[in-house]
Amino acid sequence: MDTLISNVTAVTMNPRMEVLFGAYIGIDGGKIVFLEKFPPKDAPKTIIDGTGMVAIPGLINCHTHLSTSVLRSFTDDLGNTEALQALLQKEAKMDSRTAKAAALLSIAECLRFGVTSVSDLYYYPNATAEAVAQSGIKANLALSSYRFIDQNEDFDFETDEQCQELQRVVEKWHGYDNGRIQIDAGIYAEYTSNYKLWEALAGYACETGIGMQLHLAQTQSEVDSCLDRTGMGPGELLNCHNLFAVPTTAASCTYLDPQERKLLGKHHVTAVATPVSAYKNGERSTPILESVKAGMNVALGTGGATQCGNLDMFEVMRFAAMDARKTASDPSALPASAALMMATVTGAQAQGRSKECGMLSVGLDADLALIDFTAPHLMPCHNVLSGLLWSAKGGDVAMTMVRGKILYQNGRFPTIDLKEVVEELTSYAIPRLFDDAK
Repeated sequence: MDTLISNVTAVTMNPRMEVLFGAYIGIDGGKIVFLEKFPPKDAPKTIIDGTGMVAIPGLINCHTHLSTSVLRSFTDDLGNTEALQALLQKEAKMDSRTAKAAALLSIAECLRFGVTSVSDLYYYPNATAEAVAQSGIKANLALSSYRFIDQNEDFDFETDEQCQELQRVVEKWHGYDNGRIQIDAGIYAEYTSNYKLWEALAGYACETGIGMQLHLAQTQSEVDSCLDRTGMGPGELLNCHNLFAVPTTAASCTYLDPQERKLLGKHHVTAVATPVSAYKNGERSTPILESVKAGMNVALGTGGATQCGNLDMFEVMRFAAMDARKTASDPSALPASAALMMATVTGAQAQGRSKECGMLSVGLDADLALIDFTAPHLMPCHNVLSGLLWSAKGGDVAMTMVRGKILYQNGRFPTIDLKEVVEELTSYAIPRLFDDAK
């Protein structure tokens, strides 16, 4: 046995929602091989003292834009239109080198906050994949495709620039390191593209067995525009073009009408709630209970650092629970167990990883985080699940592990030279984006 975490409170998130006090978690070959309330007979190579700690499955951030960390705090307090224009001007100056450095910074932040897997929808997927490969985190990466194709224009998936980029990334990275990196197809949103691109991407995704990521029905104006142009809402329209024929993760889904929500539920689409990002931008958030009742899988995400300020999934869980309770006028509407499930179990389902992570269980990957429950704001602890949801913060994470490998521990990032990343950002990336003379 490689590693044993001893005397820890283990929040398993298994179907029985077991919480094991004074547990022992044995790890070997990157897998959990022992999980009991007594120590194993065989001596491990390494023992991690879990006294005062709570072990949870690694959190899964199902919607983010890793490389936007370089733009953090740049457009806060601006209106949505003004902020978008400012961001587009800076993003036009971005390159692969900038994207990789910013992605590494975001990955370090994710690991610091107990996140072991992310779903990223952005540009420069090759640079992002390089950052993910280096760091050891898991990721589902999608190229955020956008472009309108004229109905009279000849369109060939094999020669289109963005589609070629997607094919190259799939060939190079899909399944990397025994599936640690997965590549998805993606569109930014319905209103930034049209049916020729949708059908081409959906067909390619079906052929190659990859998933799909997109933003969907984030604002009322987006939905109204789609209705005016097509007579259908964006969910119904995209379904007509087979976009949901493959496993799909759709960020927001806030303004879908009830019938669209049921339609997407039949296709097992995952709605990703990003409540911190939505509230910060003055928008409503995903109606979680409605989406679950409609048959949709519901997971959680942060959005990018420009949208939510930080990538703390503990904040996201808390906001999601508060939003559901406020909407229902019921303090029991979304219990702590459900909020934690959306950040672990259903997140793994959204990524197609439920057979490898999302729970603490023998046979699954050792993707987990240790939370220090000796902090004053976490004592006394009468209910561990409630403590995790309402009291814990990302900063309480003491250790984050992916496949049995420690990627963060007590301020250290063994796979990321944070000093080097910051130097790259300050000497190259930030001047490139913000020096008007360049």
